Amino acid sequence: MTRQRALRVLAAAIVCGAMLAVPAKVYAQDLPRVVSMNLCTDQMVLLLADPEQIVSLSRLARDPRSSSLAQEAEAYPQNAGGAEEIYLSDPDLVLAGRYSDKATLAMLRHLGLQVAQMPLTKKLDDIPAQIRQMGNLLRQPSRADTMARQVEQTLAAQPALTPDAPVAAFYYPNGYSLGVDTLGHDIVTTGGLRNLSQKLGRQNSGRLALEELVMNAPDLLVTTQPYRGGSRSEEIMLHPALAQYAQTDRMVYSSPDWVCGTPLALRAVQDVRRAGNNIRHEEK
Repeated sequence: MTRQRALRVLAAAIVCGAMLAVPAKVYAQDLPRVVSMNLCTDQMVLLLADPEQIVSLSRLARDPRSSSLAQEAEAYPQNAGGAEEIYLSDPDLVLAGRYSDKATLAMLRHLGLQVAQMPLTKKLDDIPAQIRQMGNLLRQPSRADTMARQVEQTLAAQPALTPDAPVAAFYYPNGYSLGVDTLGHDIVTTGGLRNLSQKLGRQNSGRLALEELVMNAPDLLVTTQPYRGGSRSEEIMLHPALAQYAQTDRMVYSSPDWVCGTPLALRAVQDVRRAGNNIRHEEK
């Protein structure tokens, strides 16, 4: 145990009011013990780390509506993202996202913890580099490189987008639609569909008027499954003008696979490709 880590254990003991035992186990290859406080780093950790490395994951890790690996996350403790809680768990590494709380991260760094923030993924081509970056942080470079090469090979095998491809429109509660500069756009276009936002020149995400959606008549809608109960934001999804998409099975429901830059995003690509192939088959 390093002197710095020993001091952290002692400080934790003083705060808790009891002496903490020094961990007797020395992990293979001296692998870092990790706390993840971000949904996407949760999933990267679950994919790449040894189980013994995982100190805790964020509260979203077990939410099946948010995480593609919610069931796998059940085996690990959760954290609420607080500096005190994370510090007292005595990790070697804290993993956060691009927009994790700045004050919390500053406090953890001030207390001597190593904090790494992963970038927001906007393109599928970014995923291999991010896998390797995470592999280096976790000291699992071989495992990460194997996974990254599999992603690269899968992406290289995807057919090119054709100019006459069916058009998909992102349409979420409150009429929110994803622009071109998003991971969702790259999933749709890699899956063989054109994004209506690109046709409309919408680089950024934002509200798309129902009238504009109807006038452009996309071939398919990408949307979300409604939550239980009801909400005013979801009422627009029940508009009669959109009923035909549900009735003709021309909806793709974006799952947690669409959220993070992990290899699981490739499953979303395949969902889109299947939907596009069905449309082409219907139109023959």
